[in-house]
Amino acid sequence: MPFTASDICKIILAIILPPLGVFLERGCNADFFINILLTILGYIPGIIHALYVERRARSSSPGIEANNIATATLS
Repeated sequence: MPFTASDICKIILAIILPPLGVFLERGCNADFFINILLTILGYIPGIIHALYVERRARSSSPGIEANNIATATLS
């Protein structure tokens, strides 16, 4: 799946300010607080975690992909 403009903006935010990138991607949950802690302990671990969260959210997004075809069921 190709990168969209919003994906590129999220990646740039994840590099500049990692907690903001995680917050925009996942909201105020455990990932956000883990990223704040990692960023306080070291800027690079915060960036790595933010990029990981972005990648994980991108790979688990719903839709039709080559190996993951979404089907609708009628009840």
